[in-house]
Amino acid sequence: MERQFPIRQIMDEQGRIVEHEYRGQITEELVMAMYRHLIRTRTFDRKCVSLQRQGRIGPYVPFEGQEACQVGSALALEDEDWMFPTYRDHGAMMTFGRTLTQTLLYWKGRTEGCIPPQGKKIVPPYVPIATQLPQAAGAAYAEKRKGTKNAVIVYFGDGATSEGDFHEGLNFASVFNAPVVFFNQNNQYAISVPITRQMKSKTIAQKALAYDIPGIRIDGNDIFAVYFHTKQALERARNGEGPTLIEAVTWRYGAHTTSDDPSKYRDQEESKRRRETTDPIMRLERFMQREGFWDENWANDVQERVNAEVEQAVAEMDRYPSANPEDMFDYVFAEPTWTIAEQKQAYMEWKRGMEG
Repeated sequence: MERQFPIRQIMDEQGRIVEHEYRGQITEELVMAMYRHLIRTRTFDRKCVSLQRQGRIGPYVPFEGQEACQVGSALALEDEDWMFPTYRDHGAMMTFGRTLTQTLLYWKGRTEGCIPPQGKKIVPPYVPIATQLPQAAGAAYAEKRKGTKNAVIVYFGDGATSEGDFHEGLNFASVFNAPVVFFNQNNQYAISVPITRQMKSKTIAQKALAYDIPGIRIDGNDIFAVYFHTKQALERARNGEGPTLIEAVTWRYGAHTTSDDPSKYRDQEESKRRRETTDPIMRLERFMQREGFWDENWANDVQERVNAEVEQAVAEMDRYPSANPEDMFDYVFAEPTWTIAEQKQAYMEWKRGMEG
């Protein structure tokens, strides 16, 4: 199966183009936009880890190492498309138009963090594993029934492929030829469980065979491979050719969440080695240097502007009060059920006791 579903690259680890049919589409303007978004997402991610350690936001889910997956795929979308993200896909959401302040408010527990920007169809991040896949397939089918050219992208990790919702989502989309791209970020660990303990399948892409839809495997740290193959899959969807399953093979450098210690289950030397060899930002920098796009002063200016944007977003977040814990109960149903009401009462009594 690994021969049938090889990992596709457009740019290798040294920044060389290895799939020349795309060269004419790789413009300096596109490359610079990609670089800015990569720097923006990594800088933001590192800042959030720092904010969590300071107690200024709640538990946080870092994504450093997976930036090319998120930036490249989000840049492939059209304005009217749908995005169904997980809790780790704030890089994709910010690239697609969600503000940094909204993203910070989400991690601060504020309900404002779940509201998409005006005119953007970004669903609030999903925490339950894989439940977004059938819903994304349903949204895609609705767009098809309405006769639009809008497509849907839905993100999920390798662990999600062990859930029934994964199979239900792919099956529904296949049967109804729904315009949806199933974008798997295979970072090779579902929390602490390596993919070899998740499945006997050699690839995730091969699971597409069961549903008679295209499945491709790409280098998730090659932003060109992510961008162009996602764009092609979205175009297939728009043209009535149905869903695609994309497996983007990548790696998360750090913890599953800020509550996790990856050194307990993973050799951290592997992350160190990957930073030096397959890092998505370093790879694009090498390409830019090879092509004559690189300008040190410009890169420094990008970093300075990003730093300022992140700090401004943090200042805006700090102006909001702490989250109201009652929101956890009040916004589940329009009218609270007796079970929710009992849970709220018990929690508030416990909270008052702790504070008293």
